[in-house]
Amino acid sequence: MSLSWQRVRGATLFVWLCLALAPCTLAQRTQFKAAWNFYSPQEDIKLGKQVAVDAEKQLPSCNAPTVDTYLTELGKKLIAKLPTGGVEYPWEFHCVNDKAINAFALPGGYVFVNRGAIEAADNEAQLAGVIAHELSHVALRHGTAEATKAQAAQAGVGIIGAIFGGNAGGALLTELGRFSAGGVLLRYSRTAETQADVVGTQVLYDAGYDPRALAQFFEKIEADSKGQNPPEFFSDHPNPEHRVERVEEEIDKLGGLPTKMKRDSVEFETIKREVRALPVVKRETLGASGPAPRPMGPPPAPSANYAEYQASAFAMKYPDNWKKYGEKNSVSFAPDGGVMEDSDGKAGLAYGIIVDVTKVPGGSGEAKALEKATDELIKSLQKENPKMKIARQPGPVRLNGQPGLSTYLSNESPAGGEETDWLVTAIRPEGLLSIICVAPQKDYEKYDKTFSAILDSVRLAK
Repeated sequence: MSLSWQRVRGATLFVWLCLALAPCTLAQRTQFKAAWNFYSPQEDIKLGKQVAVDAEKQLPSCNAPTVDTYLTELGKKLIAKLPTGGVEYPWEFHCVNDKAINAFALPGGYVFVNRGAIEAADNEAQLAGVIAHELSHVALRHGTAEATKAQAAQAGVGIIGAIFGGNAGGALLTELGRFSAGGVLLRYSRTAETQADVVGTQVLYDAGYDPRALAQFFEKIEADSKGQNPPEFFSDHPNPEHRVERVEEEIDKLGGLPTKMKRDSVEFETIKREVRALPVVKRETLGASGPAPRPMGPPPAPSANYAEYQASAFAMKYPDNWKKYGEKNSVSFAPDGGVMEDSDGKAGLAYGIIVDVTKVPGGSGEAKALEKATDELIKSLQKENPKMKIARQPGPVRLNGQPGLSTYLSNESPAGGEETDWLVTAIRPEGLLSIICVAPQKDYEKYDKTFSAILDSVRLAK
């Protein structure tokens, strides 16, 4: 009787410990805060539906109901484990007759999977990993977060803040309701990609699939493309650094690999054979009815032709394939894709220039006003950017024949690695005129000639 009671008590204690430890394991998983967003989840759905209709007109369908049904059923298993915050999205899954390895999801849950992704997957877990990654973009609302940044930039919100650690920025938004591969709604940052990798890994784990499958798929398609053009998936989804390591780290946080995990299914192998038997659509016919995809990566080279900009304190020229953000004496110029997110998810200028006029304490006529105002500006920039350093001390320069200072700074680039910031300052009656030329160190030589031409074009108001 006593032994029996001890066994019962021991079993009860074991169950209690399991229940007590389970929330701790769950609490270890990485959590992400929602990005800055003008849109509501309901607006995500409305916008996504509009773009999905346009996408269906442009993209060749597999016309295989059994494949769409399979994708839908697989998607449902993953959606059941997706952290949507209680939002009920309509969720649609479409097979695209395109041999390129790619997939994307529009806001609101409209998912498109290329046949190439199905054919490239070694097993169902890998395909589930690709879909879980796309579903995570929807749940984290990355598409409309990008649209929010683009609209803020279009309105000229916080130009200085946008470039140095603010929360505005992004490409100019023109036709949000139209589908365009590489468009604003699908132009994810490396930070967004990492978040989708992590949440996708959590979804795979919770759905009973091998959580390593997501990273394995990326490794596979990257290895298969060695010496060739990178897979289309990486042009739409920029490949973040240490991708595999971050997935493995998340698996450890989840408690390590589960003892039982699903890798493949008869249904997947059947669908894969059906997809391989589908007629092939030639690549040159794809996108013929819509705009060409915009590749990710470095922006297009600066144009040799220049546009003019006139403000009250100065006038200048800039490449005519760059866009203008802001107005009056506080303005920036950047190529399409020149504003990116850094590793902390903040928007910053990676390529381009910023021009600003700020008041000078004590007045612009004070002795050594230029040196003092420049020093204060640099300190202000370093306060917002702790890793910013002076690479070359301020030295004399002429700007439109007027005395100025030239200072070279270094900082972390939103594009990855280090960047060079060439700061040129001059005192004007309106205050301190500052011009900052920005480019990653690895690309700076390609932009130096353009930056010099822009500075040579500056005309100061008399």
